[in-house]
Amino acid sequence: MASQVPYASATSGAAARDEITKLLRRMGCESVGFMDNFDEKTVLLAFKHRGRAIQFEASAKGWAAWFLKENPWNQRMKKTKPQHEAAALDQGLIAVNSILRDYVKGMMTAVECGLMSVETAFLAHLITENGETVGQRITSLKLLPAPTESAG
Repeated sequence: MASQVPYASATSGAAARDEITKLLRRMGCESVGFMDNFDEKTVLLAFKHRGRAIQFEASAKGWAAWFLKENPWNQRMKKTKPQHEAAALDQGLIAVNSILRDYVKGMMTAVECGLMSVETAFLAHLITENGETVGQRITSLKLLPAPTESAG
């Protein structure tokens, strides 16, 4: 039996996007948008909250690689290996919308119950004055020590 990867049975990126938009509007965002990069297989979620730009880029390739690792192609499948890989990428494009929805919903819950501010919840994704996210800026300026090898 194939290993179940989260969001493997997600069926609608559009429904997840609609829910994200409703959540962000409820939070007071003045704009919300999605952009699909078909060549790179990514989805960009961008929104503004109190004049601050926030954006996420989610790659279907990462989800597809995880799915394929857990569900490798074999000759008993009705699909060819390229068809199996393409189907994983297609499902990844649906999955990343659902993952973004759940992330936004979790962060909004933390904000609404007073656990953290909007700025803290989305800090890594705030756009800085040079157009990078805070997370990208931290990486480019090497503000954090390099990660260490895990002991496993």
